Amino acid sequence: MLTVQDLLGLRLGKLASAVDDWEVMARRLSELAAGGGGGDSAALLERKAELADWKGANATVGKAFVVKTASEFEDAVTSAQSVLAVLQGALKAFTRHKNEMERVADSAAKRNIRITPAGGAEARSPQDAAKDGAPTRMDLIATMRDATRVLQEADETDRIAERALRELARGKHDFSDVRVNSLDHAKSLQGRVDADRWAKEVAKGGVDGWSDEKLKNFNDTLGRYQDTPAFAERFATRLGAEGTLRFWRDLAAPAGTMGAVGPERAEILGDVQDNLSLTLAGATRVESPEMDAWKKDMIEAGGKRLPAAPGWGGGTPPFGFEVMTSLMHKGKFETKFLQDYGGKLLEHERKLPPFTSWGSENLNHPPGKSSCDPVSGLMESLSHNPEASLEFFHTGSGAESNWDYLVGHGEGSRNLRFTALDAVGLSDAGRGQYETSLGHALESAAIRTPYDADAPPKPHTDASASFVNRLVDHYGRNPEILEDSKLRGSMGNITAEYMRDFQDGLNGERPLTTHGSSANLGSLSETSVRDFLGAVGTDPGAYGAILNSQQSVTTQLVDETLQNPHGLARDTVNGDVNNKVAPGSEIAGIMAEARTRSVYDERIASDEEFNRSIDTAGKWAGRAISLGVSDIPYVNDVVGWIVEDTRESVVERYSKDNSEGAEQEREEFLAEQRRQSTGSTYDAVYSAARQHGYSHGEAVVVADSAQRSTKLHYEIARQDGGRAV
Repeated sequence: MLTVQDLLGLRLGKLASAVDDWEVMARRLSELAAGGGGGDSAALLERKAELADWKGANATVGKAFVVKTASEFEDAVTSAQSVLAVLQGALKAFTRHKNEMERVADSAAKRNIRITPAGGAEARSPQDAAKDGAPTRMDLIATMRDATRVLQEADETDRIAERALRELARGKHDFSDVRVNSLDHAKSLQGRVDADRWAKEVAKGGVDGWSDEKLKNFNDTLGRYQDTPAFAERFATRLGAEGTLRFWRDLAAPAGTMGAVGPERAEILGDVQDNLSLTLAGATRVESPEMDAWKKDMIEAGGKRLPAAPGWGGGTPPFGFEVMTSLMHKGKFETKFLQDYGGKLLEHERKLPPFTSWGSENLNHPPGKSSCDPVSGLMESLSHNPEASLEFFHTGSGAESNWDYLVGHGEGSRNLRFTALDAVGLSDAGRGQYETSLGHALESAAIRTPYDADAPPKPHTDASASFVNRLVDHYGRNPEILEDSKLRGSMGNITAEYMRDFQDGLNGERPLTTHGSSANLGSLSETSVRDFLGAVGTDPGAYGAILNSQQSVTTQLVDETLQNPHGLARDTVNGDVNNKVAPGSEIAGIMAEARTRSVYDERIASDEEFNRSIDTAGKWAGRAISLGVSDIPYVNDVVGWIVEDTRESVVERYSKDNSEGAEQEREEFLAEQRRQSTGSTYDAVYSAARQHGYSHGEAVVVADSAQRSTKLHYEIARQDGGRAV
């Protein structure tokens, strides 16, 4: 295991010299093997041996020896070129690892952080930890994450290179005929070998008896090859579809235990479940006849109960869908497979009796970590493949049926199945788990990135924007569906992502530029848009995301206006600023009412939860800005001050004081929220005006005007009827 000091002190001169030497060696051996410069060669020797008139024993022994010797030169060239490829790859990779660690160390030093040999992070000294400018907890976590990542990558390079070189030097009496083209190629070759080895272990049976140590070794192998399709495809196809299902069923729910395992074993199994899910996801993306057959067989096995293993005590044997979907919570499964698999899964569930509750709890580890409902598992899988999710709900051939069954509440919908189960006390927490997973899938389809990925935002397409229009229309016309629903968190994230579209939809005939295609929310009734926002905003997480995004986008709109590229008169600019703050003010008013209803009226959340969400959802301030607008020349310093001001303003102005003696009545709280909202607008406009060269007095004038506009539209939002108020 390399340490940080090992990597920082790495001397690569000898490795570079070895690369030079092997380049010469490979070239010389190639000349000896194939000929060059008119000299003799192994190829010439082999041709002469084949043409010679051998007599007696030489016809068999002598000729074979000469031909074999000549062919060894070809293998020698292959080995030399393979060694060269491995050394070149190692030199390039270790140079990158060393440079990256130097950057991490330099950045840490500037923040008074010391990196430990194992990649940890701590303040340089107790004095540094206590004084102003000391590294924050987030600084330490970020440094540790970066240092650990680089160390792990360097260790992996070291492991692959060492194993490849040992394999190439394994033969005592002849050269290897295996060609290695690069470090990645070496890892693929090693992955196939390891996949075969573990597939043989599985084929022996008795996987439920694997020791914890053996299970950890298997899990380490899965983790090592997460990014190696060759391993994933080989392992999956060697097991086969039914073999894959049997393997996890027997491993997760050992025979004779009713599916119960100890807590330590459950933790290991949980890691295996995650890594096996990632492995199978990668396998489905490999194009090969064998993998095509595996996917087809897996879908066909879904509706059949898996035959019980001898002595299996886990109750009624699970359906194939239950086993496979428990292995689909992680990773990006191939789009067509998800469409075909998901369609058959829903078709199967629709045929089950109305009061059937399915899902094997003992297939998930640790118990309760993931939903045992296979449809929830499918939703989690869709949430990691945005293209597949959008196709499944909106653009694919079966999208209408999927929408009606999964999102709708009409006759034959899944929601009515939950209602039937509720009536006989069978649903338990199933509805909440399902709504959470469904929300993740809808969120992924709308924002075009996996719901839990820290990925840069993408421009909205016609398809994703029209999907958001459909969501807002559906839940805006039926806001009661979202009452105390787990869907609200994801709906809040979608709203934050599409904040420009929401403000555009509330801005009447004054269109705002959106990020990519517009969701065209102005085509819906304002009541539907407001009712959607009002219902979503009762969830603390959604409330925090929406407020941070709203404040950030409103500030950005004001900043764009105050750039005043056309030299408009100040009073004209002031009017434009008022128009830009108007829709954001309405949204702030709706959020205040939603929070009030949640805390004071329905009592489904606490002020502490709302305060916490305002802080933790701060990423949406930055994400809303990074969405940007392509034809506006924003630069990093402008983005920086908007994000910083937004986060500070939202936390300061929308967090409620819960200390003793700070209790407020409902109307007092709303009045205070109005004051804070108008004050937040004043801060944003004043800061933007000063950024663009306005004097203090001029900035006060435009900020005062915007503040009055905010108060007006805030009250409009509160008094305009509908569920939003």
